[in-house]
Amino acid sequence: MSASSLPPVSPSRARLRPLAVAAAVCLLSFTAFWVAQRLAHVNMLDVMVYRAEAETLRAGGDLYAMRATSANLAMTYPPFAAVLFLPLTVVGVPLMRTLTTAGNLLLVVALVQLSLQLVRPALARPAARAELWRTALWIAAVVVWCEPVWTTLRYGQINLLVAVAVLWDLTRREGGRGSRWAGLGIGLATAVKLTPGLFVVLLFAAGLLLWRRDRALNQWLRTALTATGVFLVTTLTMALALPADSKRFWTGTLFETGRVGHAEETANQSLSGVLARLMHTDAPGLWWLAAAVLLGGAAMVLAVRAAVRGDRAVAVVVTAFAALMVSPISWSHHWVWCVTLLILLYDRSTRAWPVTGAVALAFASFALWWVPHDPGRPELDQNAGQMLLSAVYPLTALAVFAGYALSLRRTHGRTRPETVPRPREETREPQAVANE
Repeated sequence: MSASSLPPVSPSRARLRPLAVAAAVCLLSFTAFWVAQRLAHVNMLDVMVYRAEAETLRAGGDLYAMRATSANLAMTYPPFAAVLFLPLTVVGVPLMRTLTTAGNLLLVVALVQLSLQLVRPALARPAARAELWRTALWIAAVVVWCEPVWTTLRYGQINLLVAVAVLWDLTRREGGRGSRWAGLGIGLATAVKLTPGLFVVLLFAAGLLLWRRDRALNQWLRTALTATGVFLVTTLTMALALPADSKRFWTGTLFETGRVGHAEETANQSLSGVLARLMHTDAPGLWWLAAAVLLGGAAMVLAVRAAVRGDRAVAVVVTAFAALMVSPISWSHHWVWCVTLLILLYDRSTRAWPVTGAVALAFASFALWWVPHDPGRPELDQNAGQMLLSAVYPLTALAVFAGYALSLRRTHGRTRPETVPRPREETREPQAVANE
């Protein structure tokens, strides 16, 4: 048979081939990742603690007196988390670990896909669905190897689930399917882990400023109200169902930061961790509080300003990194938001590859683990070089904040404020209220 007599390739099949290749590469990368984690004998310590919390709840025990695993770890989340973890007790431990790893790998793809929709909303359109999936699979195959994602799967953590819940809310559009439920994810995430509550601050601040300008209920404000309502209903329900545990958490455990771990540990990539190592103490105290208020306030000003200007992606990323910076403890695996940041930098930076590559190196190099770290607490005696390595994530966040602030200053210098047009997304919101 001659080549000319071969049947033509249909356009739909031609479009599916790149998607199939991306899926194959992603599956290969995830398989290699799974094997690498098994060879590294990961203990999935945190998911074992989650299971113990759920078992304690089922047995009617004291959630905050519980200790689990050989590390003698305690529960640090609100009581609702134990309810969320109840399904972990349905299966045996080996199957639970397998399902947790598989679920987290799927969440990596979901995180990338939602990040792409946040940065490039046009990819959410039905016509671009194949391109969205193809791009998401390629990126997921790479970012699964960065340190925050690796460590999240190593411990069986819930960071990817929290980030996906937040992004699901913040990628809903006017008239879009499910947009009336925007806020549900942030409300539940805050009821589990508290730090996503900073997104509620962003939503209220941006929503109120836009309401003052347009005198109409907007999506930011609606999402903030929904998230707040979901958080309050969930928390009050737990107070009725588990009154003793709820009282103990909200009046005591919440303020016991030492219960989570030592502030100076190199794994703590928050501002308090940096200051603890810099000051050679495990209690930076008022120095941390003052720095957190100043840095957090400045970052939220940048985030709210971006939101009002219609730059949702920048607002979300800055808020996420601000939450990580000001939290008393932000373990390295909490920084899975680096995935969203890398996508944003590549899309927006005038020097995409050098800038994105440098930030990617910070999160993929495992540099924070190059310094001495063990139960002997050597972090209290770090030298200058070790301090820099163990502050790699906060320093990256500061560089991102500074870079964005400088870009705003340059833009403001070239454009008179009264000539800046209102973002299309926000000016269309009042007309969209009836459709949601």
